Amino acid sequence: MDNINVLIIEDTPAESEVLVKVLTANNYNIVGVAPTYTEALKLFYQTTIDIVVIDVFLDGKPDGITFAETINIVPNGQKPFVFLTSSKDRQIFERAKLTKPFSFLLKPFNELEILYALEMAVEKFYGQTNAFHSEDQNTVVSTDSLFIKKNKSLKKVKIEDILYIEVEDRYCNIITETEKFVILISLTKIMQLLDATKFFQTHRNYIVNASKITEIMVSDNLVILKGNHKVTLSDKYKDFVKNFHILK
Repeated sequence: MDNINVLIIEDTPAESEVLVKVLTANNYNIVGVAPTYTEALKLFYQTTIDIVVIDVFLDGKPDGITFAETINIVPNGQKPFVFLTSSKDRQIFERAKLTKPFSFLLKPFNELEILYALEMAVEKFYGQTNAFHSEDQNTVVSTDSLFIKKNKSLKKVKIEDILYIEVEDRYCNIITETEKFVILISLTKIMQLLDATKFFQTHRNYIVNASKITEIMVSDNLVILKGNHKVTLSDKYKDFVKNFHILK
């Protein structure tokens, strides 16, 4: 599991320090703080980033907007971002709006504002409206990760790190090698979201990550996963074994 990676683009040290403190305290991972457009682009291309917080003005110029305009035209490189600014200039706002930010916050921001803005940005970026509409509904699923809300922050769980999923009524227990997460999602829904060539149902209550399987004990109705995790293999789903090349 990884914390969500945030790039901060801010040229005022006092303000970037506050941002770093707030986000770090809420379990976000700060991959870098860039005071200029050039440094921001360098970090953007050289690090793994999930979301960007951008000051509109850098050294008195609207280079934050220029940065947003630049990443919007990068093939397959777009990332969600939110703007921060102390400017109330309508023309600047109109230009910033064209870049389609997920939020536009006026300084000084408060802690809940920035945390809510990041949450909404992740939700909207992956096109899952109202994904966080209640305390129980707490997950956004992208092509390669789950973003799970815990308290006031989001946790990122890479789908490739999932060992298996245990279904209990309307809930799913997401099991990795190091953690367990409980999310509100149906078996049918989560099966639609997972890659059918990598995840297989072995029982009405279990879905396994094929890459984590270490042994299949057909006669004992068991699938052994990395870390010696065991899940049930029922007769109904034994055909899933045909997806593997078995040496005889």
